[in-house]
Amino acid sequence: MFSKISSFLGEVKGELRKASWPWESDPKIKGLKKYKELVDSTVVVLIAMILLAAFVQFWDFFHVLIVGFFTNFGR
Repeated sequence: MFSKISSFLGEVKGELRKASWPWESDPKIKGLKKYKELVDSTVVVLIAMILLAAFVQFWDFFHVLIVGFFTNFGR
């Protein structure tokens, strides 16, 4: 049982070494410059979420106006 777990963890460690991580692997680079790709990706995701939220809010407001118009049309 322990040999299977050890083998699995060894394979996981090998696969994680192959992965592309969103920070610079050069030990000479310090501070936020090391995480530039990670910060840039996070900013892109936040901007996309804000734009998507604005888009959904606009269409929600538009549909509320349309439904309100048709429900008050017969009065």
